[in-house]
Amino acid sequence: MRYSAFLPALLFLPICAPAFAQVHYQPGGSPWTNKTASGPDAKVDGWYYNLGISGLRVELTEETPEWLIVRHVFDGSPAATKIKVGDYIAGAGGAYFSTPHVNGYGMDKFGPKGPIEDFAKALEACQGSKESGKLKLTIVRDGKMKDVRLSIGKDYGAFADSFPVECAKSALVLNDAYDYLLEHQGKDGSWGSPPHDTFAPLALMASGTKKHMAAVKKNVQMHAKTTNNKGDSWLVNWRYMAAAIVMSEYYLITEEKWVLKELQEVYNFLIFSQYTDLSQLNPKAKETHPHAVPKNAGDAHGGWGHNPGFEGYGPIAMLTAQGALAFALMKECGIEVDQERHEAAYDFLRRASGKNFYVWYSDKAAGDSDWADMGRTGASAIAYRLSPWEGNYAERGLKYANIIGDHPESFPDTHGSPIMGMGYGAAGAAGNPEAFAKLMKANKWWFTLSQCEDGSFYYQPNRDNAGYGPDSRISATAVTAFILSVPKGNLRMTGRKAK
Repeated sequence: MRYSAFLPALLFLPICAPAFAQVHYQPGGSPWTNKTASGPDAKVDGWYYNLGISGLRVELTEETPEWLIVRHVFDGSPAATKIKVGDYIAGAGGAYFSTPHVNGYGMDKFGPKGPIEDFAKALEACQGSKESGKLKLTIVRDGKMKDVRLSIGKDYGAFADSFPVECAKSALVLNDAYDYLLEHQGKDGSWGSPPHDTFAPLALMASGTKKHMAAVKKNVQMHAKTTNNKGDSWLVNWRYMAAAIVMSEYYLITEEKWVLKELQEVYNFLIFSQYTDLSQLNPKAKETHPHAVPKNAGDAHGGWGHNPGFEGYGPIAMLTAQGALAFALMKECGIEVDQERHEAAYDFLRRASGKNFYVWYSDKAAGDSDWADMGRTGASAIAYRLSPWEGNYAERGLKYANIIGDHPESFPDTHGSPIMGMGYGAAGAAGNPEAFAKLMKANKWWFTLSQCEDGSFYYQPNRDNAGYGPDSRISATAVTAFILSVPKGNLRMTGRKAK
């Protein structure tokens, strides 16, 4: 069959039918036109979807919503001698793709339905114990259709139905990810940014492997050296939240006394930076973000924004949930936490929660049944689950976990930082094993397609199409290692019992 003969039929398919797309591509070319000048992806001329260990990068387009357009083939990969840039992939695993993707962002668009999901299923299936390790693809080249077979191999096998619990492939992938993180830690102990410096050390701690603790300690020492009672760098609250959570988890495992002094400094800063009074309002906010300026003392009370006090559009739920979590962990470490301040953060999150327990961006809820990216909800779930105060905290924490399992489709499509959203979303859902299982089952495709041949994971295009760069493999690998380590229960925030 020739390309010219069946393309018109594709374009007239009912795209209004249930179909979805994880990436949100723009008329100007983003994310496909985004590039990085260094790192393992510098040889690729754009930010495209990674198709797992096949060695392929592809683009989604409006013109061919059921096909994948090949934009890069890695040398030495299974696809290297079989697929060319410019080929169209029209089917996988012996079946044509039949569901068109839909571009955009929203409850009716979340998820991978379409050729992305179909390819992921075929790639997984060919690695199963009863399969050959060969992936059959149907491609269109120069207007002609033909079949090719890629030698994927069976070194990893396929994910278990219980993925990632009792899953041999998950264990193999985890070992690769741990090694990749150890190899890419900076001399100063950092992995490069607050999300990296949250999930990379947490993942290594969660492994339960003693040999990983030297790298973790080096990272904790980095946090200690770069924090004090009153930090003043730009977007400083993100860095201090990372320090508070990582250092607390480290202390709860090791009980190294020197950490307590450093934790106290971080606590002092978080008290200083928490917004609790109109006097903390930056006057410039009235000029730059007049719509966000508090109208009374209760607006945004108890929250944290990017920087201390109230600047720009003010405190946000993602940081406030991390603040509530940090205070809960610090109290377990022995830091004297101000209960009134801590409960003010919880109150912020209550105001941000809809009747369905989805947590919106600020301290105002979305619609009663609306939902989107679940990172804020996940961080809130953990914070409530670990609350040291009397009340219905644990009950609310469970409800936050449940909605993540009920709506798992938006998992890798979080505002700002998908890496942070995915990590907290998974750990939050783990408060209910059933919710965690539903989340992971619905997103097995992401772990299949993000895996790279070098043991790293790839940062796929997403809602905001932000954060792609030379260290994006590190961020994706860190959050993958953290998420797959959640069932181990070796961290306080993932189920480890308090002493």
